[in-house]
Amino acid sequence: MIPRSKDVAERAGVSRSTVSQILNGHAELFTDETRARVADAVAELGYQPSAAGRTLARGSSDIVIALIPNTTFGSNLQDIYGALTNELAQRGLTLVLRLSQDSAESLDRLAMGLKPRAVITLTAMPEDQKAALATRGIEVIEPDNSSGADVNAQIGELQARYLIDKGYRSLAYAHLHDERNDPFGTPRELMFAQECRSSGLPEPRVLHLGINPESADAALDQLGGRGFAVACYNDDVATALLHAATQRGWKVPDDLALVGMDNTALSRLTTPPLTTVGYDASEVIAASVRSVLSRLDKSDDARTSVDVRVEVIERASA
Repeated sequence: MIPRSKDVAERAGVSRSTVSQILNGHAELFTDETRARVADAVAELGYQPSAAGRTLARGSSDIVIALIPNTTFGSNLQDIYGALTNELAQRGLTLVLRLSQDSAESLDRLAMGLKPRAVITLTAMPEDQKAALATRGIEVIEPDNSSGADVNAQIGELQARYLIDKGYRSLAYAHLHDERNDPFGTPRELMFAQECRSSGLPEPRVLHLGINPESADAALDQLGGRGFAVACYNDDVATALLHAATQRGWKVPDDLALVGMDNTALSRLTTPPLTTVGYDASEVIAASVRSVLSRLDKSDDARTSVDVRVEVIERASA
């Protein structure tokens, strides 16, 4: 037989109203002894409060929605959401993943139906979507940029500085071209170009390519010849250019130097292995989870920004 709140109340020797208030966020109204008796009764009976009842009582459910942006992420995205799923479960919360859309109306309908405790997004949310959620009393947890540091600008600067210090003077930046949004590539390219100008070098060539042989080959045509060093949006782009260069008989890094981004497993398996930009994924995952939990817990003194320390992983492609 499934235990009910009435059974918990009888076991604890309190009223059903007391059980309801303690389990729905008002435990501070009761003594430590009363709270302990209710907690013991819940544990002994294996009682699971009604999700619908809690939603009615609080005005929000035990669901936290995470929006997956329509952009290119590395495999660490799954690791971040996996760790967050486990941490939220320990707080009695369920993480629901949803592909992000441009429609504020669509997100509003979802919020009305699920009444989530909060909505998490790894990229900045459009103002109309935030306004729609605010009218429902739903908190939006966005990346905290209060430190003023733009990690994407840091990546572009690091790639440029590495290549310039290596003695390269003809530089290019290669974007990933597909149907998804790209909130990361532009600040990388801008800082890359700024570093070139600061060093008295010509403006870098800007390439756009998909992950296929034809697109990568066309990108090399845009360079107009050998001798370039190319900073790439990610390791996939660098691998595509490496393949195209190899097909032409070019030697990497003698005829074409490449620096990727993300330090993927693939970057170590190419010939030659890719020089790339990496970061401590476990540190980023832990910091991302702490950031979200501190906002949900209304922690005033917890750090909510996620500091990402990037570094060049030197191999043989540059």
